[in-house]
Amino acid sequence: MRVATSGGRRWSALALIVTAQFMVILDVAIVNVALPSIKRDLGFSQSSLQWVVSAYAIFFGGALLLGGRLADLLGRRRLFIGGLLLFAASSLLCGIAWSEGSLIVFRAVQGLGGALLAPAALSLLVTTFLEGRDRNLALGIYGAASGSGAAAGVLLGGVLTSYLNWSWIFFVNVPVGIAAALLAPVLLRESRSDLGHRHFDLRGAATATSGLMLLVYALTRATSDGWTTPATIGSLAGAVALLAAFVVFEARSPWPLLPLRLFRQRTLAAANLSMAIIGAVAFSEFFLLALYLQNILGYSAMQSGVAFVAFAGTVVVVSNIAQVVVGRIGVRATLTAGLLTSALSVGLLTRLPVEGQYFWDLFPAFVLGGAGMGLSFVPVTIGGLAGVDRSDAGVASGVMISRRQFGGAIGIAAATAVAGAATKHYGAAPAGSLAALDHGFRIALLSLTALLVVGAAIAAAFLRPAPATGERAPDAVDMPEPAPLEQAA
Repeated sequence: MRVATSGGRRWSALALIVTAQFMVILDVAIVNVALPSIKRDLGFSQSSLQWVVSAYAIFFGGALLLGGRLADLLGRRRLFIGGLLLFAASSLLCGIAWSEGSLIVFRAVQGLGGALLAPAALSLLVTTFLEGRDRNLALGIYGAASGSGAAAGVLLGGVLTSYLNWSWIFFVNVPVGIAAALLAPVLLRESRSDLGHRHFDLRGAATATSGLMLLVYALTRATSDGWTTPATIGSLAGAVALLAAFVVFEARSPWPLLPLRLFRQRTLAAANLSMAIIGAVAFSEFFLLALYLQNILGYSAMQSGVAFVAFAGTVVVVSNIAQVVVGRIGVRATLTAGLLTSALSVGLLTRLPVEGQYFWDLFPAFVLGGAGMGLSFVPVTIGGLAGVDRSDAGVASGVMISRRQFGGAIGIAAATAVAGAATKHYGAAPAGSLAALDHGFRIALLSLTALLVVGAAIAAAFLRPAPATGERAPDAVDMPEPAPLEQAA
């Protein structure tokens, strides 16, 4: 058995992995800015427009766990290349979509490509770099790409939509995806888990994927229709039933899709909960601030994108510093500090006035927020993968990414509900006034501040990983074509 890559080629492999990850994260945010243009050109109704975003989110979030386990079983590089090509092809189709139905379908396929690609990319990083300084440095670079992708997406979406047209937010993925797929066989060795069997848990895959997709759908309906509507309640109940069946199947399966023993590790469980909180705050904060900039301050899409450069730039810088900080003070202290810094940032934003000034009211909080995210993302990823057998690298990566995705979906749904209720019941001005909208945003941001404080308490109390100083031999091995999968009994 040998490491997937060795010597200087590891860093070239990392550059490829990070590029692919940045492309996927970028695409989550880049579409939001272009929605008005898409609505006008393809004739979307206001109610159906949300499915341009939701179709991607449902398939991306729902298939992450499946994608992670398939990477372990079929080969991480193979799934990485397959995800890249599917993502590139579906991006091309999105760009040439001719109707609202075609764009929604192609966005769903694009989400599936992302779900195959993202966990394969992270598991390739884990199996390429041994635990310790080099992996922490690699995760710092990976964290910079992941943390800044959403902010960069807002900026790039504004530029492309303003100076070209909305189709180019999809077309830019095509050459990047194809080039990355061509370079992957050169820079990455194939690896898969040495599990001693080639069985695949079809029952677990069916219940997990359908349950997670239904959960994302339910959260989407909650955002638009409310939490108490029959559709939302029914979807949530169905998702809970499917996920409960998944847990039962996994507990009894000799070849589980998701080994439940992973969650007996307190560090992994705490890191995944922290990641869900980070995802909830990041997605919700960008959502609320984009609305504040455009609906209250009157910024254009381009101006809103430029406004987030301070946030994205700070994430890039601090994420690369974070791996050094982790080496000095440890994962727990770094993550706690990052979450508290983020809480201070969002706390400052709870004071946003109707007549806000960017450099006085937003810029300091954006810099603090970028620093907090940079200090949080690297240690939470290290904590979520520390001590995980390399045979489970793919599925552990899928779990980690899915926690961020579902945290974001829940966060946006909850923040929207809180902001809407606060706006509606604001007595000092009419519900539709700028003052009422600003009040709703501030109350929602206050709830995010409290959530970050809870996350810091969880990290301080439960995240106690063993020092990542030793280097264990990986189980990632060069593999020929894998044998056909067999259905688990």
